[in-house]
Amino acid sequence: MTVLFHDGNRQLQDQFDSRRIADRLEEKLTRRAFSPSDRAFIEGAMAFFLATADAAGRPDCSFKGGAPGFVRVVGDDELAFPDYDGNGMFKSLGNIVANPAVGLLFIDMGSQPRRLRVNGTARVSRDDPMMQRFAGAQLLVRVKAQAIFPNCPRYIVTPGATEPSTYAPRPGYQPPEPAWKGFDDFKDYVHPRQKTPDGL
Repeated sequence: MTVLFHDGNRQLQDQFDSRRIADRLEEKLTRRAFSPSDRAFIEGAMAFFLATADAAGRPDCSFKGGAPGFVRVVGDDELAFPDYDGNGMFKSLGNIVANPAVGLLFIDMGSQPRRLRVNGTARVSRDDPMMQRFAGAQLLVRVKAQAIFPNCPRYIVTPGATEPSTYAPRPGYQPPEPAWKGFDDFKDYVHPRQKTPDGL
């Protein structure tokens, strides 16, 4: 049973003949517990993006930042981060109160780009004992991970770059294939490049 895909995902995967590689990526890369590498990456991050939606499904995406260590892995499948002073709208955290489903995206835009996604359920607290570890925290958010998985970093560009990623398609240019498509775990599952089907 998949933790990543629903009927909408499957519909497009089948149109583009990518169900096999999608399933293989989930099988080989998706986990429910944080690895030591995940922990080091997350706890070294100074920022991440937080996706939420309200009870009606209206989405929101916010940027969360702080000093390294402001996000902590506090269990095999749990992380926590503080909510610092903001504009008082509580868009993200209010959504969590109404709908606990969240997605977190951690990105390293340095010389060795990296992306890590964490999907799960969150809860907001004003009196979590862990808040004492974070100066200036007003609330604490705990996220129970349901799926932890890396993403191909090929389209990431370093801050200040004036050119797109070498992998970005553009007129008159054929981008290279990313290295992962040739890895033994994936090369027999990769779908062919296809043009967008009619109607999309």
